[in-house]
Amino acid sequence: MSALITAAQIEGKIFLIRGQKVMLSTDLAQLYGVEPRALVQAVKRNLDRFPGDFMFHLTDQEFINLKSQIVTSSWGGLRRATPYAFTENGVAMLSSVLKSKRAVHVNIQIMRTFTKLRQMITSHKDLALKLDALEKKYDRQFQLVFEAIRRILEVEDKPKRKIGYISEGKAVYRATRKR
Repeated sequence: MSALITAAQIEGKIFLIRGQKVMLSTDLAQLYGVEPRALVQAVKRNLDRFPGDFMFHLTDQEFINLKSQIVTSSWGGLRRATPYAFTENGVAMLSSVLKSKRAVHVNIQIMRTFTKLRQMITSHKDLALKLDALEKKYDRQFQLVFEAIRRILEVEDKPKRKIGYISEGKAVYRATRKR
C-alpha cells in the first residue's frame, strides 16, 4: 500500500500556512481513499484529540490565497466550507481516528516525509545562515545606493537662481541656472 503513494506526492500536498507545515483535509482524504466529509465527520466525532496546534480551519482568505498559488485545483467547483489544515501532530492523530489499513500505511509514509523534510531543513541551516549574511550585506549596499539617489534628488529640489535683466521696470529672465 505505501508503495502506491510516493514521498514526492506527499511533499506536493504539504503547505506552509500560519507559519506551520500542514496538509489539507481534502488532500488527506484523497490519500486515505475516503470522502472528505467522512474524514471531517471522523475528526468531529473525536474533537478532543485535535487541539488547535493539531488542526485548524482555514479562513476564506487563506483558502483563496492557497487556491491562487496552485495551478490545477483538485477541489473541483464550489465548496460549502473551507478545508481543515492538519499539522504533523494532527496527521499522526488521524491514524487513531481512521482505522483502515490504508490509513495506517498512508500515515507511515506521511510521517516519513515530514521527518525527511525536517532533516533537510536541519542539514541546510548552515546554508540559511550564509544566506542571511548575504542578505544583510546586500541590504547595506542597497542602502548606500538609496542614500546616493536621495542626495541627487535633494540637489535637484534646491531653488534655481534666475538670470536676467530689468527692462522698463519689468524683470525679463533669459535662463535659469542651478546653484
